[in-house]
Amino acid sequence: MTADASAGIWTYVMALARALQPGGSEILLAVMGPPLSPAQRAEAAGLLHVQVRERPFALEWMADPWRDVTRAGDWLLELEERFMPGVVHLNHYCYGSLPWSAPVLIAAHGCVLSWWQAVHGEGSPQSWTRYHAEVAAGLRGANIVTASTQAMLDGLTRLYAPIPRLFPSQRAPRFPEFRVIPHGADVARFRPLGKYPSILSVGNAGDGACNGELLDAVAAELRWPVVWAVEGGEPSGAWKHLRILDACANDAGMEHQYGQAAVFALPSRYEPFGFAPLHAALAGCALVLGDIPILRETWGDAALYASPEDKSAFGTALRRMVEDASLRTTMAARARARALLQSPEKMAEGMGACYRALLSPRLDVVEAQAS
Repeated sequence: MTADASAGIWTYVMALARALQPGGSEILLAVMGPPLSPAQRAEAAGLLHVQVRERPFALEWMADPWRDVTRAGDWLLELEERFMPGVVHLNHYCYGSLPWSAPVLIAAHGCVLSWWQAVHGEGSPQSWTRYHAEVAAGLRGANIVTASTQAMLDGLTRLYAPIPRLFPSQRAPRFPEFRVIPHGADVARFRPLGKYPSILSVGNAGDGACNGELLDAVAAELRWPVVWAVEGGEPSGAWKHLRILDACANDAGMEHQYGQAAVFALPSRYEPFGFAPLHAALAGCALVLGDIPILRETWGDAALYASPEDKSAFGTALRRMVEDASLRTTMAARARARALLQSPEKMAEGMGACYRALLSPRLDVVEAQAS
C-alpha cells in the first residue's frame, strides 16, 4: 500500500490499516514524499501487522516530479518482488500503469486538475498536461478504483476517461471498475465533550480550496470566536479575525478541540477527503459546509450549506447556527448519527470485498493448478 505524510492520506491509511487487522491482513506500507513525523512513525509502529518502508521521492502532484516518479516506480516494483502481495493498493494514481504482477486497486483522494477547476474556476494550465496523461494511464492500469463519494468518481470519469472519438480505428482503452467506499473514523477518538460557544475549522492555510479568507471575513461579524486549526501552509498576513491553532502539534489536543467546539465550519471550494467534518460530527459539532457536490453527498440533511463564494450567505448560515440553540442541537445530532454510519469497520468491509474480488481470479488459477 502506498502512502505519504499528508494529513488526508495518512489518516485514511491508518484508519483502514487498523480496521483490516482483525481479518489477518499483512500490509507493507511504502511511504513517499516528505518524511513522516515522529508521531506518525509511532502510530504505524503500534500496528504489528504493518511494515513501513520510506523513500523521499517527490509525489506526482509536486513541481516537476517525473524523474522521482520513475525512480519510485522502480522501488515499488522491487518491493512487490520481495513482499509478494496478493493485492497492490495505491493511494497515488501514476503507479497504476507499472507492470505489476498482482492486481491493482487505486483509492482516489482528489487530483490537481479538479482542485484547479474548483479554486480557479477554469481548466488547468498547459503545464499540467503530463500530469493529466500520467494519471489517466495510471487509472487505466488499475483493476478497481475506489473513492469516498460518487461525486469524486464522476469527476475522475469526466477528466480522465478516454473519449471514444479519439480512437476511431481502434478500441478505446479500458477504464476500471469504480466503487464508492465512504471513509470512516474511530468513534472512540472523537467524542462530544462539554461544548463551548466557539466555531472550529480545519485546513491547509496555504490552500485556496480551504477558503480561509472568506472565513476570516465572516469571523469579523460573529459574536463567537472562530478557531482555524492549521494542517499545513502559512496563514495569510491579511487574516485578522481567526484564532490560529497548530493542528499538527498534538493529536489529543485536536480531539479536545473537536469535542469542545459547538459548531464546525468548512467553506471549502474543494474537499476530496472529508475527514475534518467527519471528526467534527463524531465529536458532536453542528456542521456548516460549503455547498459543493462531495460535501452534499456525504452529509445530506445533516448540515447547513452555503456557497463558498458568497460571504454573506456563509455568514448567515453560521449566524443561524450560533443564535438558534435548538437548531444547533438538532443538526449536531443528525451529523453524529450520520457519521456513526461511516465506521472504519464498514470502510474495511468494503475494501475487503474489493480485495477478494481481485484475488478470486488468482485463487481460481491456483486451485485449477492444484487439481
